Formats: sequence, structure tokens, C-alpha cells
Amino acid sequence: MFTHTTRRRLVIGGAALTATALALTGCGRSADSGDSAPKATTSIGDGPATGDLTVWAMGTEGENLPKLTAAFEQANPGVKVKVTPIPWDAAHSKFTTAITAQTVPDAAMVGTTWMGEFADLGALDPTPGSIDTSGFFEGANETTKVGDTSYGVPWYVETRLVYYRKDLAAKAGITTPPTDWDGLKAMAKAMKEKAGAKYGINLQPGGTGSWQTVMPFAWSAGAAITGDDQKEFTFDTPQMQEGLKYYQSFFTDKLAGTDLPPNQTEAQFVSGQVPMFISGPWMAGSVAKLGGEKIKPNIGVFQLPKNKTATSFVGGSNFVVFKNSKNKDSAWKLVKWLSDAKTQAQWFKLSTDLPAVKSAWEDPSIASDPLLPVFGKQLEDAKAPPAIVNWEQVATAFDAEVEKMAKSGQSPADTAKAIQTKAASIGTGS
Repeated sequence: MFTHTTRRRLVIGGAALTATALALTGCGRSADSGDSAPKATTSIGDGPATGDLTVWAMGTEGENLPKLTAAFEQANPGVKVKVTPIPWDAAHSKFTTAITAQTVPDAAMVGTTWMGEFADLGALDPTPGSIDTSGFFEGANETTKVGDTSYGVPWYVETRLVYYRKDLAAKAGITTPPTDWDGLKAMAKAMKEKAGAKYGINLQPGGTGSWQTVMPFAWSAGAAITGDDQKEFTFDTPQMQEGLKYYQSFFTDKLAGTDLPPNQTEAQFVSGQVPMFISGPWMAGSVAKLGGEKIKPNIGVFQLPKNKTATSFVGGSNFVVFKNSKNKDSAWKLVKWLSDAKTQAQWFKLSTDLPAVKSAWEDPSIASDPLLPVFGKQLEDAKAPPAIVNWEQVATAFDAEVEKMAKSGQSPADTAKAIQTKAASIGTGS
């Protein structure tokens, strides 16, 4: 049911800000200035879409999207949609260059971590009020917002669950997945001591993207990345320290290791060396491909355990319309069509990208899967970082301090303080 081709590029599209992007950010909202600046769309016309539309999309989504937009063209005979696939590693630079040159497409798939930056540059058209966003998962819908303004709609989503080997859990005496922090710790210990695992759980010991696994524990302890106005960071708090302390304890207690080879999670899981890890939906297909028919019935997932909450990470991509589009009405009609539940269910069948619209999960292709509905339940409590301009720089600093905590024993208090200091020096960009 899952494919390996969609892994990790779902949420790390804005991997590193280029010098060009930083320079653009310093320029502020230049695209908004002047009397000739395009005006925001406030409503969508009732008639069919017409004219030519240019659309950019990344990775396998860019390759598969024309199969979907063909149906949009059939429903709107007067429109022609041209989709340009873009490699993920070139996309950020291509977007920022196009924004500067005012050569943007009409609409595009945009990584959730880019929303703050592109909105700050004045490049995105605010979501018209006539688009109903109430049917989206709340966490996904929040990724479209910069301040109080929404730009675009969630297109597809992913979240993180705990994967575990059912057969080894039974050997360890675990018959019911844990629901709280103490239970997860006890399960990891039992996997090591009773099921013969080298480590009970595979947790990333810092390094690129580790914040995506750490922050859910911090959020579940009540932490926040910024204040409500998103102008000041709030990393150095007791709640953040509580999440960091829990995460570090797996390494301190030798239930997670810092010496595991990178990018070997599937192999370690299949061999039983490390029979638990936290990741997204793409990993089910990856594990099944490596382990074959023998491993498939032993792949289990459960929601992240609860502290104050049981909050996971939400990633994915949004679909936006650019303010400089010359055909914004038809572009928004395309975006609205892409966010229809039936369209999203069809897109899942083409791509295995999970729908951002809740009602699309009722489609049998999703509802009958043994694992997917658990991801749907987790999406009811999932968060993403606020859409701030400088998030990627802050994330890099966060990852570096987590590595010191996991590998060198830096205290959670010092880790939280160091993250706060670095983040404050970077600033939110607002």
C-alpha cells in the first residue's frame, strides 16, 4: 500500500536556505509594493476554469500530477494545465529566483516549511474566503497560515507513528501497545531484555531532521516553539526540558543507540536488532520490500504515547496560487478541485500521498488498509512548526544541540538554553 519513493522529501523541502533566499528575505515584501501590485483574490467565479495554467510540482508528485489534472481539463474544456516537474533539491532555488524575476507559475506545490518565507516575500495569494477549509486536518491547515492569514490549502499530509515488530513484542510480553511515556519506555526495555534486541528503539541522536522526532515529545509535554504572536522563541522552558529529558533518557539507559549506522532503520527492524522506530507512512512499504512476505504481518504501528497530550509531527505539502499569476481565478479553481475529497482519494490511488481532507479517509482504499487508519487518528493531534521565515536555520541549530545531548551527555537544561540562544540570535524573520 505504501511506496518508498515518497519518503522523507515530504517535509524537508526547505532543507537549507541559499544565500539568494537570505538576501531576498532581507528585501521584505517587495512584490507587494507599488500601485501596480496584483491584488489578492477575495472570491472565485462560478463559471468553469478557462485559459492556460502553469503548475510546478516536485519529485514524483510532479510526474504523477498530469494524470490528475487531465480530469480537471475534462471538467473544464476551456482550460489547459501544463505541469512542470521539478527535482526537490533544485526547487527552493528555482522558486526564489522566479519570485525575484516575477516569473512564477500560476500555482504550485510548496513544502510546508517554505510557507513563511514565500509569504514574507509577498509572493503568495491569500486563500479566498470562498474555499472551505473546515474539512482539513487542523494541524495541516495550520501549515498554510502565516500569522492569521492562510495562503493556499493542504494538499497531502503525513505524520509519525511508532513502528514495532509484533512478533518480538509478543516475545517481550507486550500484548497491547503502550499509550503513555512510561509504557513506551517499558516496552523498549522489554524488547531489549526479553526479545533479544540490541536496542529497544531507534531514535535519531541528533543530525539533520532530528527535531522532527524530538519536538513531538516536547509538544506533548506542553512546550511551544514561539509565543502566540510568533515573534519570540520559547525553547528554554520547563516543558521543553521535560521533553528533552525524556528523549535523552533512552540513550542514557542504553535503550537507544548513538552507534547505529545511518540509513539502516529498515534493515535493523527486519533483523530484530532494533525492533521499534518512529517514522512516517512511507516506511511501511520500505520495510515490507526489504523483509518480504515474512515481515508484513509483523509490522505494527501505534500512536505516539501521551504525556499531557499525544502530539505528533505533521508534514506534507500545500498547494498555493502566486500573487503574480495572470489567471488567478482559474488557478484557485484548480486548487479548490485538488482539495475536494473525491479528488484527494483519487490522488492517493495515483501517488499513495495521504489526503489532507478528513472525509477522503473514508474511501475503501484507505479505510481497509491495516495501518493507514492509525495515521488518520494521529493526524487529529499533530503539529508543525509555525510558518516563520527563518525556521530552517533554527532547525539546523536545534539538530546540532540535540546531537550534543544524545552523544555527549549535554544536559536537557543546557540544551534548551543553547537552542534558545541560537534561535534568538537568528530571529523569526518577522
